[in-house]
Amino acid sequence: MTRRALITGITGQDGAYLAAFLLEHGYEVFGFVRRSASAEFVGARLKWLGIYDRVTLIDGDILDQASLIRGVRDSQPDEIYNLAAQSFVTSSWRQPHLTGDVTSLGALNVLEAMRLEKEHARFYQASSSEMYGLIQQPVQTEDTPFYPRSPYAVAKLYAHWITVNYRESFDLHASSGILFNHESPLRGIEFVTRKVSDGVARIKLGLADKLSLGNLDAERDWGHAKDYVRAMWLMLQQDKPADYVIASGRTTSVRAMCDIAFRHVGLNYRDHVEVDPQYLRPAEVERLLGDPSKAKRQLGWEPTISVEAMIAEMVDADLRRHKHGSVYG
Repeated sequence: MTRRALITGITGQDGAYLAAFLLEHGYEVFGFVRRSASAEFVGARLKWLGIYDRVTLIDGDILDQASLIRGVRDSQPDEIYNLAAQSFVTSSWRQPHLTGDVTSLGALNVLEAMRLEKEHARFYQASSSEMYGLIQQPVQTEDTPFYPRSPYAVAKLYAHWITVNYRESFDLHASSGILFNHESPLRGIEFVTRKVSDGVARIKLGLADKLSLGNLDAERDWGHAKDYVRAMWLMLQQDKPADYVIASGRTTSVRAMCDIAFRHVGLNYRDHVEVDPQYLRPAEVERLLGDPSKAKRQLGWEPTISVEAMIAEMVDADLRRHKHGSVYG
């Protein structure tokens, strides 16, 4: 029988790539979607991947328990992937209550809907490396203590632990992926990687001259979203649920990322990048570096796309976007 999957956050970067991956593996894919005034952009990423007409979208809101229950009842999923969140860290200081509601209580609502309607389904929670925050160990594993440094990270920590709690309380097959930074041409323009790739494209095409950023010395463990959604799926194919760090095991600073991106189009980042204090975080996370040993050992997962290849792909996509006026390149 064809397996079914329900994805919250299907219209985001990870949701779109995950939907494409599952379709390739023969799944029937359902997406839980909150309708908004900008409805014409809701399926832009799915359309960019050429799969918009191959998924079934269900209207609802993860803060509306009744609509979640109906969504699970209607889709009867074998696997549920909770990717919905207010996921932009900077905005979480400006909208802390919204971030807390959507990112933390939203996960609880999805778990509760599954427990009530499809308790034998398998559940994936999108946890985040931002939960480590003020790092307690130089390399972060599944056992590293958390020290969140933003409302977003605090909300993600609640979602992470409520997933553990439901797994242990109700014997649910519920796993969390502690994903380190992962990007692609489908990343939102507000995120630093896409801001850099878009800025490089604009400068190369003569549409801008400067790119304003925040902390250039912040270091992150970056990978490609395509690799990371594969890890999500692998977690739900295991006999027993567990939590896994998904990372490349390599750090790159924002400064080095700028260097890679500008060199890709034959420019020097020093001629164009400037620091603007408005982009500095109230509480900075200086460095994150994940150890994916458990995922490699138990899931057989390894990243296949380097940070250099990812950045080049993003710059090329933004060059096409500005040349042709498309949304995602």
